Amino acid sequence: MALFGETKKPFSYDIVKEGEETILMIDLEQYPQIPSLEDDPVSMSRTIDILAETSGITKIIYTQKRNYEYDYNQTSMMQEVAKLYAQLVKRRDLFGYGNLLADPKCTRWAAQWYATTQNITSDLLKRDPIGAYVELKRTIRDERMKTDRTLDENYIGCAKKYIAVLQYLMSLLEKTKLIEAAKQYLSGYKLGDRSVYRRIFTPDIRPDFMFTKLMASYPPEGEEIDSYTLDKNTEVTIFELPDNVQYLYHLIPPEFKLSEEEYEILDTARKIMTEHKPTRQEFIDPDRMRQVFYNIGSDLISELANYRNLRLSSSDIDEMAKILIRYTVGFGLIEVLLQDEKVQDITINSPLGETPMFIVHQDYGDCKTNIIPTTPEAESWASKLRLISGRPLDEANPILDTELAIPGANSRIAVVAPPLNPSGLAFAFRRHRDKPWTLPLFIQNKMMNPLAAGIMSFLIDGSRTLLIAGTRSAGKTSLLGAVLVELMRKYRVITIEDTLELPTSALRKLGYNIQSLKVAAALTKGTAEVPADEGIRTTLRMGDSALIIGEIRSKEALALYEAMRVGALANVVAGTIHGDSPYGVFDRVVNDLQVPRTSFKATDVIVVANPVRSADGLHRWRRVTQITEVRKHWEQDPLVEKGFVDLMKYDSRKDVLEASEELINGDSEILKAVAGNVKEWAGNWDAVWDNVMLRANTKQALVDFATKQNMPWLLEADFVIQSNDQFHKISEKIREEIGTLDSKRIFFDWNEWLKRHVKKMDFHSKL
Repeated sequence: MALFGETKKPFSYDIVKEGEETILMIDLEQYPQIPSLEDDPVSMSRTIDILAETSGITKIIYTQKRNYEYDYNQTSMMQEVAKLYAQLVKRRDLFGYGNLLADPKCTRWAAQWYATTQNITSDLLKRDPIGAYVELKRTIRDERMKTDRTLDENYIGCAKKYIAVLQYLMSLLEKTKLIEAAKQYLSGYKLGDRSVYRRIFTPDIRPDFMFTKLMASYPPEGEEIDSYTLDKNTEVTIFELPDNVQYLYHLIPPEFKLSEEEYEILDTARKIMTEHKPTRQEFIDPDRMRQVFYNIGSDLISELANYRNLRLSSSDIDEMAKILIRYTVGFGLIEVLLQDEKVQDITINSPLGETPMFIVHQDYGDCKTNIIPTTPEAESWASKLRLISGRPLDEANPILDTELAIPGANSRIAVVAPPLNPSGLAFAFRRHRDKPWTLPLFIQNKMMNPLAAGIMSFLIDGSRTLLIAGTRSAGKTSLLGAVLVELMRKYRVITIEDTLELPTSALRKLGYNIQSLKVAAALTKGTAEVPADEGIRTTLRMGDSALIIGEIRSKEALALYEAMRVGALANVVAGTIHGDSPYGVFDRVVNDLQVPRTSFKATDVIVVANPVRSADGLHRWRRVTQITEVRKHWEQDPLVEKGFVDLMKYDSRKDVLEASEELINGDSEILKAVAGNVKEWAGNWDAVWDNVMLRANTKQALVDFATKQNMPWLLEADFVIQSNDQFHKISEKIREEIGTLDSKRIFFDWNEWLKRHVKKMDFHSKL
């Protein structure tokens, strides 16, 4: 152990215990080369020397400006070679004076053979064990050729003994996992070529200031199928692997592209800034906290750079300050992943440090990543999430549900801790889209078709009660967010969630009269938060409002249905619930959540969204699979008594949501009930259908126009809300002019507004 201020010599080492790991930490701060088993023969040779003196090592870490970490499988390969080396050192008699050199007949050749064998076993075996194996193989071949050409019986007899020694050594090497792995790459091998090692040894690399590890090298057998860049300086490459159905999501962030001087500055800055421990009060306003830390970090990096006479541009300082925030008050590489709009889910399994993070990618489904989180990093995340949420995470409360907002992304987080998870901490991040989803976006993504969007628009304007059901990752919350976008801005909206996922902040900035309430999570105990059922009852005292429930999970269902039954809610009521079919929703609400059967009739429509898989199981798409109305005449079982009537049903062969015969024939009690409250539609199914199709046509026209003009922003919430406002204004204007809602005139005027408005916006953007 070096004294304080003393510089350690290269290849000084410590053995560190971390849980079940026994780690060999080799100090190479003063080593002039980049340490590497695969590229540097000196590193390999000195490491084998150390391993020959130790035992039970499960991981090798070279510490320099970056840490280079070799996992258990790679370490065990090196340990086998080190054990073999130690064994051969003790058995010099195999090829020493007690054998060949002691035989008078072999004196002429024994010294040269001894030198060759010594070179292979004492030097080459340590710095290049693959080369040692190949050299043994070639030496055996050469000696056999010599014995075939000579008539000297003494030479032949001695050479056979020599060849037997070489074959024994080669057989020992062949039993090692390293040589077994290398054999397939040895065709045309040249001594000293280390390309084979690069196929076998791939360290996880991380700078000093990071805990998370990164497998930086590309997979040698992987086939690149896609690549793109995030935020100008983060590279993402998608690989297809020959031995795995999962794709590899390979990330190279800016923190792995810095110079050695920049690493030193960042590490020093991090050590200074970590002296300040953010408080709960600071985490309440994370945007402000990040800005403060950014300003301090920028100044600190500039000062450190000037002190070291290092010239950094303003963009360099900006990038380094952002990295510094990620590894002080932020969430490290999790934040880089969340900035990828194509990443939908991130999962981190325990025990930490052994397996990579996994993601669900928009285009490639389930992928493994080249990122390996560690226990210190996970514990840091857990502490920050406790502060952010104000919720406990301990033995009494081993589950934490909360949300995380960072620049450019929002996500819902579930954390599982001991004793529920005996092997440590595990995390699941559900990324939310930066902007609210809209029905036109769902049409473009084929989650629904224009007719389904038209029906939903009609039902929302008709103040119906909607339950959006589906399995996990079906897109329920995204669809509920699109329902919010369809609400007219003149109505008051109240949302109730235990974990904030709905796009309330974005809609508030777009002019919505919206109030967000946060209630206690169903699984959390010992918190000061208001229970969900009390939160719902509170909304009844807040005036006429649309009520949006993030997810119906527990006893709040009873309070919700009580409110709906007594007519306390005169506007749209919508929420999400787990269930893969209308009857699955009924079963959950009535049997699991104990809502009376008669109360369930307050549900007007159930929209089911479920993932649809390809036949090979490798691909998955989100689809609305049913839009079903709940009729009111049944008594015991809506399925048996035909209380569920599909308005639309998904056809998997055509990959399309189709209208049912009941809808086509006008046999929809819910749509007729909406029409009964509108003078122009009462008793006139053709007028109702005409309006549904008008709404469907406007949604489709907007998608077509955005696609044709290459203006994807037209499908985002800010423009869709403007489009909806104009639809209602134009409809009202034409109704006042001619006394009816003439669909052709409404569509024509709305379409003309669309073209004029976009042209005007395009003109102003060019000024």
